[in-house]
Parts: sequence; C-alpha cells; structure tokens
Amino acid sequence: MATKLKIKKGDTVVVISGNSKGSQGRVLEVFPKKETAIVEGVNIMSRHLKAGRDAQNKDGGIIKKESPIRMSKLMLVDNSGTPTRVGRKVTEDGNIVRISKKSGEEIK
Repeated sequence: MATKLKIKKGDTVVVISGNSKGSQGRVLEVFPKKETAIVEGVNIMSRHLKAGRDAQNKDGGIIKKESPIRMSKLMLVDNSGTPTRVGRKVTEDGNIVRISKKSGEEIK
C-alpha cells in the first residue's frame, strides 16, 4: 500500500532537487501508487511523433509535455508563498486538516 501523500491536485509546489530545481508550478495530476505527480511547466520532455493518417498527427513532429516527477522532490508552497513541510492536525469536529510546519496555519 502506498503512503499517505501530503500534496494534492491543485496545490502549488516548488521543485527542491533535480534538473528543474527552483521551478514552481501547479499540480495537475497525482499518482499515489507510484508516488509521482505531474506539475505544470516542470520536467518537460520531448516526444517525437511520426506523421499519421488521422487529422490529429497528420504532420507529425515534436511535442513537448510534462512528465511525472517524484513526490520527494516537491515541496508545498503555503498561503504566504513560502515553501514548507506539511503536517496534519485533527480539528474539534474530528476532521483532519493539513497545516504548514513553518507558520502553523491551515493549508486550503
């Protein structure tokens, strides 16, 4: 079973290691079993397409798109705009919320 991830779809993250170090973007998709995520504008790869018969790739060419990046290389950006580690806290009504370890505020 995969571990509980602290980054969700729609979060803003910063890359802390690798070729895209320092890049910031929004999480487009998360793959919990592989512990990877696709981040907008980060880890761009080129895919070469052959010319085909259908209308979509009639000419072929090179397509650039984001590829998954490991979750361990990502750090969440909190509401104030600074990268932070993520903690969890149980509220009075029993719900579990994510909190910023730096500021202690709840992450929306």
